[in-house]
Amino acid sequence: MTPLIPSNPLTPSTPLTPSLTRRPSCTLLRHEHRVVGMYVHRPELPGAVAPRPYLHPVRTLGGVPVTGLRPAEDPAHLGVSMAIAEVAGWNFRGGPGRREHHGSQRHLSWLLRDPDGFVEELSWTAGGRQLLLERRTVAVRSLGTECWALDFTSALTNVTGEEIALGGAGQAGGFFWRVPRRPEPAHVFGADGEGEAAVHGRPADWLALATDDWTLVFVGATGDTRADPWWVRTGDHPGVGSALTWQRPLPLAPADTVTRRIVTAIADTHLTHRETARLAAHLSDKGAAV
Repeated sequence: MTPLIPSNPLTPSTPLTPSLTRRPSCTLLRHEHRVVGMYVHRPELPGAVAPRPYLHPVRTLGGVPVTGLRPAEDPAHLGVSMAIAEVAGWNFRGGPGRREHHGSQRHLSWLLRDPDGFVEELSWTAGGRQLLLERRTVAVRSLGTECWALDFTSALTNVTGEEIALGGAGQAGGFFWRVPRRPEPAHVFGADGEGEAAVHGRPADWLALATDDWTLVFVGATGDTRADPWWVRTGDHPGVGSALTWQRPLPLAPADTVTRRIVTAIADTHLTHRETARLAAHLSDKGAAV
């Protein structure tokens, strides 16, 4: 599957109500004939977690799970998802707060749906009003016998007719990948440093989480994505996010679209820094064609 990257503001291809096609609420993603991920596009979740589609479980080719779902310390962590703590005053991340101030992401339609990926339209809705229309592209990419990549693109269009703000002061939001908690924290390193303190809150072309069982290599696949800082935790709340919003709001004019693309390599082994850098260069638009 070739990812579709929209260059123009989106217009809905369907009415602003979820499609009524009778399909399962989950979509399986396959690498060749092997299931490597499940995408829940119509989740049944409480309003306090800002319901949204998510990927879980995601697995290595060897079958090891590399995502976590709704851990006790933070039930709003949903595998791999897009989550922004504030959009025009509404909470699309979930967590503490008044229930009526939580928004939700609703599946509208499939523009493409194959065994190795899909293109989907979603409505970001709160208070009975649609704030954002998202076109989301997710694709499985083959990288050999012990590694594959999840290619995730989100294009968010402001459909309110007025300028809105994504995020708020001191808040991070965007693509987020919750990893399972382990007795020993994962080793984190990036293009410019090693250890959580060296990579958290800073832009970098890529960063990696590595354990004895697996390595995840997160790559900013466009210049705008690489300019965003990474949110990284390896201890009690392990996960990695590419912060579309960080510290201050991101204004979005009427009909404007903001697009981000993260490609994550998922390996069945502990990759070295040199191996990781080579793989990241291949996955970025700065390296081989993608």
